[in-house]
Amino acid sequence: MNETILTNARIVREDEVVTGTLVLKDGRIAEIAKGASTAPGAVNCGGDHLIPGLIELHTDNLERHIEPRPGVAWPHMTAILAHDGELASAGITTVFDAMRVGSIVQEAETEYGKYARALSREMFGLRAKGALRISHFLHLRAEVCSETLLEELGEFGPEDRVGILSIMDHTPGQRQFRDISKLRAYVMGKHGVDEAGFQRHVAQLKALQEKVGAAHEAGAVEAAGRLGAVLASHDDTTADQVEVSRGHGVRLAEFPTTEEAAEACHASDIAVMMGAPNLIRGGSHSGNVAAERLAKADRLNILSSDYIPSSLMLGAFRLGTVWDDLPRAIRTVTAAPAAATGLTDRGRIAEGLRADVVRVAHVDGTPVVHGVWSQGRQVG
Repeated sequence: MNETILTNARIVREDEVVTGTLVLKDGRIAEIAKGASTAPGAVNCGGDHLIPGLIELHTDNLERHIEPRPGVAWPHMTAILAHDGELASAGITTVFDAMRVGSIVQEAETEYGKYARALSREMFGLRAKGALRISHFLHLRAEVCSETLLEELGEFGPEDRVGILSIMDHTPGQRQFRDISKLRAYVMGKHGVDEAGFQRHVAQLKALQEKVGAAHEAGAVEAAGRLGAVLASHDDTTADQVEVSRGHGVRLAEFPTTEEAAEACHASDIAVMMGAPNLIRGGSHSGNVAAERLAKADRLNILSSDYIPSSLMLGAFRLGTVWDDLPRAIRTVTAAPAAATGLTDRGRIAEGLRADVVRVAHVDGTPVVHGVWSQGRQVG
């Protein structure tokens, strides 16, 4: 038997924090007991928190590893392993790796190519060989404003473990980039284009949206059903957009950009996910609604690390302060994302569930990961 005993810990359960002992055995949580253990080999946690392993639903981190600089391709195997290790070190034990489907292949300043099918196969191979530390699912980001979306979606099947499919529409002048100046700064900074090149980029995307936007959106909805994936919206801005999402069967809203959209999601029983970097920074880098504002209005259900893996832990504990309720805050990065994606075997510290557990200390008020167990195996 593979057994780990963690004692003298503050164990964060769904609705309470208890001081006691956690026993991990054969990949499962075997026992939760109050008080300290004197069993040989028990790890004295010194009052640190024990929380469920974090569950990340939307991260661009893998894309950052395969292309660390614009135009710089990195070997996929080492990129996947580095990404996997980074997430483990941040306390994330389950991840839905976001991969874009839908490319622009014609000559353009911001041309981007197809990669998701090949990259996901390499990840499946590493998973089959036991080379990954944590649990990986796919999150396909279906880019409506592209040339090849339907073709790329057609390359995936139910066997690919696609957990989430999100409908992305980055047409300039709406949703995330209603403020064109924010888009200009992003595109010109990332791709090094001049004003004329930026204007060509805007015109190209608007033309694509007009030509294929409706067909691509319908195709993405159909693909989610075919793949058995949770359908998510992205950057809903108005109540009307949320109503369209509801009609598609969306149950998860990624990063609504306004209070109006978040309120409409709440009324439609659509879970609202916001970015932890937004929460930590005090606002959105695109000028959209602040995550803390939605949290204080009780319109935030799930946190995502988005583009900074370490922000997920930091954001959860920040929410604990905002709400003065640590168990509720920890649910936004554990039980709530598990429920949103139908994962019933994790996301809580309860007997019989997966032994995905994180030990968290505090240094000058900042949460610091001191141990990570994935299915009872220490991975960080």
